[in-house]
Amino acid sequence: MILYEKEITIPPVKEHNKLLGYMSENVQEQLHDEGEIPVRFVVTRTDDQGYHCELGVMSNIDNLQTPPKSAIFDFEKRKYQNTEQFNAVLIVPTGVGAEIGGHSGDAAPVARLIASACDNLITHPNVVNASDINELPENALYVEGSIVSRLLMGTVGLQKVRSNRVMLVIDEHEDERFQKAAINLASASRASFGLDCPLVVTMKQNVSMESVYSSSGRAVGKIENFENLYNALSKHRESYDAVGLSSVIKVPPAYHRDYYLGGMVNPWGGVEAMLTHCVSMLFGVPSAHSPMMESMDILNMDVGVVDPRMAAEIVSVTFLFSVLKGLHKSPKIITDPSAMMRPGIITSADIDCVVIPDCCVGLPTLAALEQEIPVIAVKENKNNMKNNLSAYPFKPGKLIYVENYLEAVGIMAAMKAGIAPETVRRPLSFTSVVHESQLSERMTEYQHNRTAEVKNKIISDLKLVRG
Repeated sequence: MILYEKEITIPPVKEHNKLLGYMSENVQEQLHDEGEIPVRFVVTRTDDQGYHCELGVMSNIDNLQTPPKSAIFDFEKRKYQNTEQFNAVLIVPTGVGAEIGGHSGDAAPVARLIASACDNLITHPNVVNASDINELPENALYVEGSIVSRLLMGTVGLQKVRSNRVMLVIDEHEDERFQKAAINLASASRASFGLDCPLVVTMKQNVSMESVYSSSGRAVGKIENFENLYNALSKHRESYDAVGLSSVIKVPPAYHRDYYLGGMVNPWGGVEAMLTHCVSMLFGVPSAHSPMMESMDILNMDVGVVDPRMAAEIVSVTFLFSVLKGLHKSPKIITDPSAMMRPGIITSADIDCVVIPDCCVGLPTLAALEQEIPVIAVKENKNNMKNNLSAYPFKPGKLIYVENYLEAVGIMAAMKAGIAPETVRRPLSFTSVVHESQLSERMTEYQHNRTAEVKNKIISDLKLVRG
């Protein structure tokens, strides 16, 4: 089985109407092979030509004993909003070169800040994984990126757990020191915070992972021999509730120095995300991956004092502790519709807002649009994506731009308190007044007039009528 990325362009649709269904239909049309399924989806650019998309694909699925029960575009509209708690989703997409969260767990302070303003924060490994550091807030739920998407799409719920049995799967490295380091890290986790690690599986027949870049500059990759991992996970399925993964990712030797000297998007995260998307989709469990060091030469490379956002990687050997710490209490994934209705299960109905970097459009953004969940777009978190979110058909008040995450927390606090944000700022606009008789007359004239210039004049007059 092979996992790879393909770039497609989907023609534009008028007013971006009913995008999820439209995207799903077009993606299926462009997957000509019946043995292929999409596992990851992102819109990298929106322009007059349409939606420029990058699609993670799993091929040769006919070899799977248990094909996935759901597709990434499956959607269930939430029927109500539960306001008993205030819950937020924080996303920093992997591999898009985000200023904050595009390096090594450098969005963890943001997660702690956002978590302080809500009852439960749902976030994913890219936000908080910092090699041997994981400052996950106590009220945060650590879930793999595809599970975030499915939560917002309304097809899964999340159940908090006291702990998980975390099985660790690692490459059988040609240099035994890296294998031993990973095993010692698992032992250290057991001894230091009480991790239940029933076994470490070493893979003699490894999965081949290679990092590449797409035309958008996004870090993606290719994975071969996925069936080796699939077979190992199937064989030990009764032994774990969550899966930690550590394997070598092939990159050109120069990438390490170039990355640490600040010249490129983190090359490892994109292919890691593709792998964990597949694992969580096929086995219905939380998963996370850390790259295994390629060689002692790379480990001993001296790059001096680096950008603080990358420093956690420089002082780590395995990059693995954050993964095991996160998976320790990662929530159980609930797919049964009747079970999703039980008290204590967090579903799309319980989500009050989604916080994303500006310009990012993937399944979480599209799902929030369809579910009418407010999206807070942070301008300061610049990245390589080129989408104008304001062109998408968010209903009034459902897309909120903020300059930074400090402002995002203020917006969240206002939401939680039921306060319209504009009422705490000055100047305060005059209250809008509609004179129905004048509106009716002018709207009739508007509907019968076919001259654009006159229509624009009518629209201007209507604004004045509204006060």
